[in-house]
Amino acid sequence: MPTAYRDNSGFTKHLGVALLLLSTALAGCGGPPWNDPNPSFEDDLLTYNSVMSPAPPKHLDPATSYASDESLFLFQIYEPPMGYHFLKRPYELEPLGVEDFPQVTYLDADGAEVAEDDPAVAYTRYTLTVREDERYQPHPAFAVDDAGQPLYLFDDAAEGSRFSQITDFPETGDRPVRANDYVYAIKRLADPLIGSPMLGFMAQHIVGMAELSEQLAEVERPEGWLDLDDFAMEGLEVVDERTFTITINGRYPQFVYWLAMHFFSPIAPEVDRFYHNPGFADRNLTLDWWPVGSGPYMMVKNDPNSEIILERNPNFREDYYPDEGEPGDAEKGLLDDAGKRLPFIDRAVFRLEKEVLPLWTKFLQGYYDRSGEVHGNTNGVFDQAFVVGPDGVEMSAELADHDITMSPDVKPAIYYYGFNMRDPVVGGYTEERRKLRQALQIAFNTEEYINIFYKGNGIAAQNPIPPGIPGHLEGEQGINPYVYDWVDGEPVRKSLDHARKLLAEAGYPNGRDARTGEPLKIFIDVQSQAISNTSMNWMDRIFGELGVQVEYRPADWNRTREKLLTGNTQIYSHGWLADYPDPENFLFLLYGPESPLICECDGANNSSYDNPEYDELFRQVRVLPPGPERDKLVARMVELFRRDAVWLFAYYPKDIYLNNSWVDNTKRHGIWKGTLKYLNIDAEQRARKQVEWNQPVTWPLYAGAALVIALLLPGVIAYRRRQNATARGPVE
Repeated sequence: MPTAYRDNSGFTKHLGVALLLLSTALAGCGGPPWNDPNPSFEDDLLTYNSVMSPAPPKHLDPATSYASDESLFLFQIYEPPMGYHFLKRPYELEPLGVEDFPQVTYLDADGAEVAEDDPAVAYTRYTLTVREDERYQPHPAFAVDDAGQPLYLFDDAAEGSRFSQITDFPETGDRPVRANDYVYAIKRLADPLIGSPMLGFMAQHIVGMAELSEQLAEVERPEGWLDLDDFAMEGLEVVDERTFTITINGRYPQFVYWLAMHFFSPIAPEVDRFYHNPGFADRNLTLDWWPVGSGPYMMVKNDPNSEIILERNPNFREDYYPDEGEPGDAEKGLLDDAGKRLPFIDRAVFRLEKEVLPLWTKFLQGYYDRSGEVHGNTNGVFDQAFVVGPDGVEMSAELADHDITMSPDVKPAIYYYGFNMRDPVVGGYTEERRKLRQALQIAFNTEEYINIFYKGNGIAAQNPIPPGIPGHLEGEQGINPYVYDWVDGEPVRKSLDHARKLLAEAGYPNGRDARTGEPLKIFIDVQSQAISNTSMNWMDRIFGELGVQVEYRPADWNRTREKLLTGNTQIYSHGWLADYPDPENFLFLLYGPESPLICECDGANNSSYDNPEYDELFRQVRVLPPGPERDKLVARMVELFRRDAVWLFAYYPKDIYLNNSWVDNTKRHGIWKGTLKYLNIDAEQRARKQVEWNQPVTWPLYAGAALVIALLLPGVIAYRRRQNATARGPVE
């Protein structure tokens, strides 16, 4: 019996929406989090998620890069001859790209071998042997045809125009690292066209570098590529395929530390040639953008506005996690992976986060494994991350509930405010001028300054040499006796009354010139972006307690640097991060000839400290090997620095980095950035925690679905009734 037909598509649609909402809500109870910001990969490679600096790297050519955030990438991709032990402190060198420590030979002016302590030593020769299993990453620069000729060398820009990034090249090749690659890299440092920041310094040490640089400056360059293999350099020799020598002037034991810097990483000539193809530079196909090395990782994506991705180098040599460290490392679990093959991580993704808050939020959600490599320390979110109690800095309850671990990092660095020793008021070397500076040092309560403005993340410096560097002393031996007393096992700053006494003896009773009655006014040059009104008010107050007035002269960095170069300062701010773990790298900040006014260069002695005894000791320390004799000289230099009160105050910076619980082997290394290969990640724990910490709030979906059903249900019932009534009606 036929019935009347009615269109019920509207009802079906509404009911479908309700069911869809309900099913979506139910789906949220399982599977990966909905809000994961990290792009998924089709493979199952163990991936490390981190961030890169808000200012992306400008230089990834190891000859030109000289920035910490760039080193983060370079030391994963390249292996210079030497490196550092991951765990041991004080910092300890170890062979990296070479088989063993360099063999050192001392030569006289005629090139004859002499004893190390012979006064006739004129040169030092370092002989290095490349590891037999050292091999470059796959790269199109090494791709060759059946005749052994390079596949990708072009005569004009049009030929290679179809390639815009390294992944566009279908063919790659590789080869072992050879001794000549290290020699070629050093020649690149000498090329003035490349503009290495090491040229001026290394030319003082490596024999023949200055001469080669002059020759390259005058040579008529062919269009495109200049093959540096066509030029000899006196201080370099390729002995055989795996052995080479570097000869330096005189003795300079610290040179071995320079061999651990990325400047000395090997560069294959064919890589240099490849990147000089016509038109490549216009598309950022350069060594400065796409580095090529033999380290544990290789760069597979470089988008500085989004992310940089490194992946495991399939040709990386055999390398293993260390089986020893410093005391306490085993208890912290830092030796649990001893003897295991490196690297642990297959891929590292560094994403751009311009603001601290989203970085911090994603870290707490488990989407970043650590609080950051470059700018991801916790200073910007200190109040959310920590509480300061009687026992120091502790993690907040929120962090403790996440089982997050802390990695404190006292950097081998020093930040300071220095006196201009040529200034007519605060400079000079008379006893009165020393007492004036010492009084100001006592008044400047460094500990209070660090606690207020750096949340306690710093250590007041008693010494220009930071912790972890030979020459830094702890305990009573380590205090500056002109500023501190040793009381009950700790340093205590001398009283303001003592500072007032020194000030009076310096000719400024109650902060006024004893001859003129005028108040003492000091001038502090500050970088505009690096100081606040609050910190200036604080300094006004602490110096005001001595009756000393302060005037600030803010300027941008370029203007500040100009004033330092010309000596047009009275008190200035500066800092230094270690290039290598030797006291010479900090003591040179006070070496007379390093004054910009003496060397007429960008010298490091911005105080223009000029003490003949200190300078003579420095010249001896520079050439002496480590040992008791050298330690004694270093201690005397530190005493002169303290007695002459060269800096107003100084502190060693301290950062606290955070790690999610699934990340292991997180020990910080203040000198060396090549630590990514040691990191290990429990991917299963990470996935569980991400789901746990990112459960969607589904009740609105349930409520919405219920509401839709409640609204539709009366209509459904009425509709059914009409349908049934129609069905029972008479048939026509």
